[in-house]
Amino acid sequence: MSTAIDYYPLPADLPEPQDDGAASHLFGASLPAMSLVSTSGERIVLNNLAGRTVIYAYPKTGVPGINMPDGWDAIPGARGCTPQSCGFRDHFADLKAAGVNAVFGLSTQDTSYQRELRDRTHLPFELLSDADFKLTDAMSLPTFEAGGQRLLKRLTIVADGAHITYVFYPVFPPDKHAAVVLRWLRANPA
Repeated sequence: MSTAIDYYPLPADLPEPQDDGAASHLFGASLPAMSLVSTSGERIVLNNLAGRTVIYAYPKTGVPGINMPDGWDAIPGARGCTPQSCGFRDHFADLKAAGVNAVFGLSTQDTSYQRELRDRTHLPFELLSDADFKLTDAMSLPTFEAGGQRLLKRLTIVADGAHITYVFYPVFPPDKHAAVVLRWLRANPA
């Protein structure tokens, strides 16, 4: 049985995910004509996004005091969702200054679960729920199984309008990823 722990600090020995090629088809693709519900309750129509958008996908955030699946830390790329989200929070103003119109987190958790993270960590952007896997399946986003759940592998999409300009995959370490995205944005203005 798992023990309830604080998921913010990352262990030094986290296994690094390897590039399995599962996101290579996303480069140059278009976001589909579908909407996802956000933590504000608004439906975000993906192919209607204006300007430059950053969408970072993550597997599953932990809730303090609630156990994660057994062996979570041993799964390459699983641990680090809260630190990754906090990194985007901490770099939010810089991302906007670098030309980003919107930032969204994306997971297969339901909106109420995501809202807990947004509120607890004071995220200045919304999280999108793909709990029914409509986007995941339509775009063949990479997934893995843990604790009987199908979860997204960590990746980040940079889109200009509906066109996917760049994809970061795999993402490691997750707590430093927002800074990596920011460097790329500054080097590749829209």
